[in-house]
Amino acid sequence: MTTVVPLPLPALPEGWTAEKDFKPIGKIAQSEATQRTIEPVGPHFLAHARRARHKRTFSEDDRIQAQERAKNVEEDNESDLSEPEDPMMLSRDAKDWKQQDHYKVLGLSKYRWRATEEQIKRAHRKKVLKHHPDKKAAAGRTEDDNFFKCIQKATEVLLDPIKRRQFDSVDEEADVEPPTKKQLQKGNFYKLWGNVFKAEGRFSNTQPVPSFGNENSTREEVENFYNFFYNFDSWRSFEYLDEDVPDDSESRDQRRHTERKNLNTRKKRKAEDNARLRKLLDDCSAADERIKKFRQEANAAKNKKRLEKEAAEKKAAEEAAAKKAAEEAAAKEAEEKAKADREASKKAKEAAKNAVKKNKRVLRGSVKDANYFVEGDASVATIDAVLGDVELIQAKIDPDEIAALAGKLNNLKVADEIKAVWNEEAARLVGAGKINAGDLKALSA
Repeated sequence: MTTVVPLPLPALPEGWTAEKDFKPIGKIAQSEATQRTIEPVGPHFLAHARRARHKRTFSEDDRIQAQERAKNVEEDNESDLSEPEDPMMLSRDAKDWKQQDHYKVLGLSKYRWRATEEQIKRAHRKKVLKHHPDKKAAAGRTEDDNFFKCIQKATEVLLDPIKRRQFDSVDEEADVEPPTKKQLQKGNFYKLWGNVFKAEGRFSNTQPVPSFGNENSTREEVENFYNFFYNFDSWRSFEYLDEDVPDDSESRDQRRHTERKNLNTRKKRKAEDNARLRKLLDDCSAADERIKKFRQEANAAKNKKRLEKEAAEKKAAEEAAAKKAAEEAAAKEAEEKAKADREASKKAKEAAKNAVKKNKRVLRGSVKDANYFVEGDASVATIDAVLGDVELIQAKIDPDEIAALAGKLNNLKVADEIKAVWNEEAARLVGAGKINAGDLKALSA
């Protein structure tokens, strides 16, 4: 079985029907049981149908279609690219093109530097269709073509990137004036100033330009914005306002003079523009509550650090003073203790010395009480011999031993008992090797 893909039905002019205005020109078998009618389609057939319906020749149909297309271009995006034309602008002399507002001439006042190349071209087509000298002549109007030349010049400038940038540099209509005090009292500070710097940002070589922000912007965002504009890298120039340079070769000196003059004037205007922008920033930052808030926070943090530092220094000084006082007290206490110890030691030494003296008196007194170990009166030689042995023994024993010996001799009255104690001590010392037995004269070991 043979199958044929059905062809789409044509889009016929309004009021036409296939059954009434056309006859089938052929049939194709879709199957053994069914058949489908094929209808003529395509732009060429529709053009033929339109000419046949309206009984037009080829030239007449082309002319009418061109007029309808022109009308459609005029009506295209009427709301976007339409604005009232100033009668004064329509009567402008084309020779004075530098003084004209190119955007206004093309009806792009609300777009200005934001207008795209496509919008400029569409606006140009629209203005040309409306103000072309041939169209005016066909309508029986004999006005001059000055405004048409203004349209052409505006298009030439705005479609040339260099010329457009030069014009945008001096386009005062695109500038946004800084808000007055009265406006700031009634309006939103951040929105009003934001519009000003948004307009200024169009001259920046660096894109995108930081936003002015709002009351919730962080410190980093605000500082980034002001740093960007205080170090603004602008492409704005002022060649558009240059004085025309003579073209004739005979005025070469005049041409050079004019070029130097234009160059100096550009530099002056550039410096004035930089000063103007800096003043805008100064005025804005002076009234910016965010900067005041950040400064207060910084001062509070600084004061907090200062107070913390002062408190730490005071605490350290107090601790140092307390430590010094403790050290002085400890030193004084140690000195007093040492003094007391010295005095006690001195007293102890004196007491020991006195005790030794007393004990020695006891030792010497004991031999005296024993009558130097003889019956009757003791001779001088006997006394010297006994006292010599006493001195020898005293010299060989320490204070404790002297005290122990004195303790043994104390309260003894019998001469033999006293002598026995002395002989015992002498024997002890001889046995210890401290004295020789031959050194004893009256005592025996």
